[in-house]
Amino acid sequence: MDPYLRDVLDVLLRMLHVTAGIAWIGASFYFVRLDLSLRAPKRAEDADRGIAGEFWGVHGGGLYHSQKYRLAPAELPEPLHWFKWEAYTTWLSGFALMVVLYYFDAGVRLVDPTVADLSDWAAIALSVGGLALAWLVYDVLCRTVGQRSQLALALVGVVLLALAAWSASELFAARAAYLQVGVMLGTIMAANVLLVIIPAHRKLVDAMAERREPDPVPLLEAKRRSVHNNYLTLPVLFTMLAGHFAFTFGADEAWLVLVLIAVLTAGVRHFFNLWHSGGRAWWILGVAAAAVVALAFWLQPDGASPTQAGPVLVAEVQAVIEERCAACHSGASAPLGIRLETNAEITTRADDIERQAVQTRAMPPGNSTGMTEDERELLAAWVASTR
Repeated sequence: MDPYLRDVLDVLLRMLHVTAGIAWIGASFYFVRLDLSLRAPKRAEDADRGIAGEFWGVHGGGLYHSQKYRLAPAELPEPLHWFKWEAYTTWLSGFALMVVLYYFDAGVRLVDPTVADLSDWAAIALSVGGLALAWLVYDVLCRTVGQRSQLALALVGVVLLALAAWSASELFAARAAYLQVGVMLGTIMAANVLLVIIPAHRKLVDAMAERREPDPVPLLEAKRRSVHNNYLTLPVLFTMLAGHFAFTFGADEAWLVLVLIAVLTAGVRHFFNLWHSGGRAWWILGVAAAAVVALAFWLQPDGASPTQAGPVLVAEVQAVIEERCAACHSGASAPLGIRLETNAEITTRADDIERQAVQTRAMPPGNSTGMTEDERELLAAWVASTR
């Protein structure tokens, strides 16, 4: 794909993806909070007409009164607002981004020959297949294990998340592996809306239109899936942002780092859900804070001294940069504005070079330009000599 066209599509799709994602996440967080914060109606007539709970809130200079029915009101309300296009738009724009940035450029961004000897098409097929497999396995578990115990479902889910993260790390480039797991989780969330939640809502509306009692079973399952989406939101957000944090996806056990962070972020979400329902489990935040500190120490670079002896000239480094890095890091379109065209620019970015090319090996992406271990050692020795 033409690089300029790719950049244009990147901007347009990313803006759409972020905007739709904010709308979807905002709706999810609000409605889960609303549901958890409901209190029994104070007026007997409200209870008599099927009100299960009510919520009072203040926002934007006004008071709002929300009520939830045990099943449905006697009359079909008009207009009835649906919440689905936020989810659909988020997934469609996100998958389009995956196609534009990773599938069209699979040899650079998706495939790393040092990880797995895959052709571009094989890697794309494995990636797409992983999305479908994630939904199928999750849906089966919800219809089996989840019907007996939501806690058991969560525990099995963590194990399968670990398996997915490990498998992705064995198949794809490091940065792409994290994104693959995130898209798998995002696919589960969007499919929940499309295939479970919205169909349940349609059954409810149909029952109201036909003036019959709605079946509560699909509505209960829709609520469960909505709660699942609520807990998956923060892990997915991390995978979307992790491309900026090479010390995570570039770690020796990057798949385990991803699993731990996913569990931590879901735990923080649980803290707020408990808060909304009237609980204050402060220990969750304490455990999360301690785990974050432990992770930070674990992921800290070891600072090992380079083995190469003797001084390293910047000209030697510039030769490596020109061959392995300059194709991307030059001109106005250089990623994050990091240009490595002159000796001064290279010297200024010595710390970035060390982190990205030596410590985490995140650069070049997928090692597409074939940087050797000797060249990485040369860069490490040069950085050490500049301090």
